[in-house]
Amino acid sequence: MKIRRALAGDLDAVVELTTAAYARYTALLGAPPIPVIENYAPRIERGEVWLLESDDETAGLLVLERHADHAMIFSVAVAPASQGKGFGISLLNHADEQTRLQGLPEVRLYTNAKMERNIALYKEYGFHETGRRPNPYRPGWTIVDMAKTVETIATA
Repeated sequence: MKIRRALAGDLDAVVELTTAAYARYTALLGAPPIPVIENYAPRIERGEVWLLESDDETAGLLVLERHADHAMIFSVAVAPASQGKGFGISLLNHADEQTRLQGLPEVRLYTNAKMERNIALYKEYGFHETGRRPNPYRPGWTIVDMAKTVETIATA
């Protein structure tokens, strides 16, 4: 297993993996989650997209934004055939490491309130809920904001 930055030529793989990984949530929510409709080309160009490769296959990806006072996980996605192998945790560990390396005090993420399994996973991983708010792009949807400090990361 290795994690590397995505390159422009990886765009199709990023889109395909994201669509497949979020398919169950598209069904649950009745519409694709925001990461499914995202334009990843600018994110790849900015170096925000990381690919996890296993056995020469793209098995997962992480989209990690750098902000002035925190890192923001926009998406963690694992291909359906690769789920249950710890790749999601490996990607979260990578986000932690990048947050440390960038000298940022906190890593944040947000998810849909209906994605209860993800919320529970993030809490197990050390994130805490910081609030809930309406999704500005999807009326009726609720966003759950979560965060984890560098001090928490260092002991996780």
